[in-house]
Amino acid sequence: MTALSPTVFIVDDDAAVRNSLRLLVKSVGLTAAVFASAQEFLGSYDPQQPGCLALDVRMPGMSGLELQQQLNLRGAVIPVIFITGHGDIPMAVEAMQHGAFDFLQKPFRDQDLIDRIQRALERDRENRAALGERTRIRERLDSLTPREREVLALVTSGKANKIMAADLGLSQRTVEIHRARVMEKMGASSVAQLVRMVLDLGEAAGPGNPRPGSA
Repeated sequence: MTALSPTVFIVDDDAAVRNSLRLLVKSVGLTAAVFASAQEFLGSYDPQQPGCLALDVRMPGMSGLELQQQLNLRGAVIPVIFITGHGDIPMAVEAMQHGAFDFLQKPFRDQDLIDRIQRALERDRENRAALGERTRIRERLDSLTPREREVLALVTSGKANKIMAADLGLSQRTVEIHRARVMEKMGASSVAQLVRMVLDLGEAAGPGNPRPGSA
């Protein structure tokens, strides 16, 4: 499947600003999409579309901060660059605390915005690559048998083969075979890498284990 090209989304209630930013983005060979309100953007946004968001903080209706919160609730990973006016620095700081990528105060140099957009697009690529890797790890985890999942849980908790054998009522040799299969299926070259995979899945799924040790 062909990867989607990134889009720079511009959300500002000022038509002149929208048009100016759209032309600026297009001048460096990037695709731009403009929206007059946060609601308009939210109504058409596809989380699968890579890119970044240049967002005005103060807008009628839904503010930039409120849009950011809505995106967070939807689990959207798109990096947000806030464009702020005078006196909006406290709001920009709040936005950063809620995960905004960066903010830029008006008036700004065109190159400053382009630099931030390029960095945001790189962050988006990194975020999406990490999500893709988690999907692959989850698929590998799903390929494990219930017994292999039990072994995985014990290995990643630091149990030695002898202890695992006693816990599971198996011979140590059988545990070693299961352990080798787990490492092979998960594509892990070390226990440390296996632990990292499980931790990454746990962080992606939130509190608790993403999958029980056995099904």
